[in-house]
Amino acid sequence: MVSIIWLIFIAVGSFFFIATGNIDILNEEILKGGAGGIKLLTEMLPLLVLWTGIMQIAEDAHLLDIFAKLVRPVLSKLFPSLPKDHPALGYIASNIAANALGLGSAATPFGLKAMECLQKDNPKKDTATEAMVTFLVLNTGGVTIVPTTVIALRLMYQSANPSEIIITSILATLCSNVSGLLFDYYKRRKKK
Repeated sequence: MVSIIWLIFIAVGSFFFIATGNIDILNEEILKGGAGGIKLLTEMLPLLVLWTGIMQIAEDAHLLDIFAKLVRPVLSKLFPSLPKDHPALGYIASNIAANALGLGSAATPFGLKAMECLQKDNPKKDTATEAMVTFLVLNTGGVTIVPTTVIALRLMYQSANPSEIIITSILATLCSNVSGLLFDYYKRRKKK
């Protein structure tokens, strides 16, 4: 579906440039876009590698297990259908920690492992369980305390104050997460 949407965007944009006689601008933007993508990749890759490595070290040092134990009481309330020692809870906690640091790329492997663990217990393999839906809401709305990636992007594009978005980011992600979890809770209660 997303591929179709992007195809429509590209087709409409290309048609607009051709219809207005600006093919040279279209060609220039295609080349600039490719160069910009490579520049972004080379400047962001070290940051992502660094934080993914730090998360791996934290996992190997069992710091994520400690964090998981600290947040387990909250997670057991959010995921009442899971046993308190379910392996997915550790991955969910790790995902939350990575998201809190603004490291969506580092959070993704933990999210995939959490979903894999949740899918093993799923009696209907083609339907998401309540725990899967709750985790998806939690991951999507993920509270970001330090938006590392956004700060790095702002720094890369020479923002005067790259870290000024921290408070706004915390408030926005907190609101989205709380509202998403409240809606999820409401839907679960309504279903029962």
